[in-house]
Amino acid sequence: MTARPRTAPRVLVTGASIAGPTLAWGLDRAGFDVTLLERSPERRQAGQNIDVRGLGREVLRRMDLEDVVMANLTGEEGTRFVDGSGRPYAEFPRVEGQDGPTAEVEILRGTLAGLLLDRVPNGVEVRQGDYVTAVAQDAAGVDVTFDSGREERYDLLLVAEGRSSRTRRLLLADHTEYRDRGVTITYGTLDRTDADTDYWDWFTALGGRVASIRPDNVGSVRASLSFESEPMGFESLPVESQLTILRERFRGAGWQTDRILEGFAARPEEFYAQRMEQVVVSPWSTGRVALVGDAAWGSGPTGMGTTLALVGAHVLTGELARDVTTGGDSPAGAFRRYEDLLRRYADSAQGLPPGGARIIHPSTRAGVRGVRAFHRVAAWGPVRGFAQRHLLTSEKHEPALPDYQFARGVATRAV
Repeated sequence: MTARPRTAPRVLVTGASIAGPTLAWGLDRAGFDVTLLERSPERRQAGQNIDVRGLGREVLRRMDLEDVVMANLTGEEGTRFVDGSGRPYAEFPRVEGQDGPTAEVEILRGTLAGLLLDRVPNGVEVRQGDYVTAVAQDAAGVDVTFDSGREERYDLLLVAEGRSSRTRRLLLADHTEYRDRGVTITYGTLDRTDADTDYWDWFTALGGRVASIRPDNVGSVRASLSFESEPMGFESLPVESQLTILRERFRGAGWQTDRILEGFAARPEEFYAQRMEQVVVSPWSTGRVALVGDAAWGSGPTGMGTTLALVGAHVLTGELARDVTTGGDSPAGAFRRYEDLLRRYADSAQGLPPGGARIIHPSTRAGVRGVRAFHRVAAWGPVRGFAQRHLLTSEKHEPALPDYQFARGVATRAV
């Protein structure tokens, strides 16, 4: 660990899900004075299954977290595409050392966020129940006003919030583009039954509708319903109104959609909705402020969001640490190197092909038959490996992850 300089740069990190705690851990080791801010007054326990792939696994190793993460997986054994009777017609089993629709590392978001928060060193000040309402910066620092009325000055502000980041809107609204994919997704938790398996079952119905159920490791199952639609403000409606629309939209869809709807209504506190849209921000920084994770490049369930959050936070920490150890004061160089290293990787991993979301939500019988034919071909033994690498996930332009000094010797350090 790098010794903290007598005048350690003060850094405010906003957002304590995945990227935020990863930043806090690394920046503290690199010699920064870190405050980690989370809007929620309590740790966020809810959330669906998430994947850690590729370079994300390497970041977990560098944080000495891979073994504990592997001990807390959901137990998902693979992905099956099923018909209306629940009969699988295409299957992608989980394979050790490979990442397909079911990655080798599948974990609940709340579980991973908790493990990362537990890894944050005692020297980091963790605040919950507050958020940023105003930001003003000059060449020497950033003045931040909080909802609590508190006002403070920092050397750097790093925004590790979600796709709808409030802090990003304060600073980079004119540089943010939202690319709507024409699909609304809803999520929730169901009681597990004896009939449930440890597979992620995916059902494509007529009328631009998709339903899925997948296992967790806490005695329940996680479910989603998604449907093709134009933007209509669904995500901001009261939960009961959302459920009413869902019941009408999924009427007669078949498979287990009625069960899913009943489960959503039984646990409204764990139900939420989001629009599938990609956030594109250029650049990822302004002055002494930088974005990381979904605040910079979020686009919904591509299978790469968690990996990118881990990698982005690690690289941003490493590039800032280079300047601190060489006595640099301006973060401009570090921010530029961070974006140069990751821009193509993030764009390809979080992007979707034109019409991609709508293609997997076919409206007609012919469209459903076409999707199912694609699933069968992709799951066929001789081409399954190729499909998993090139068709079912979108990770490209993977950079070489630098060997940052702050992450060395982690396993021997007491936390």
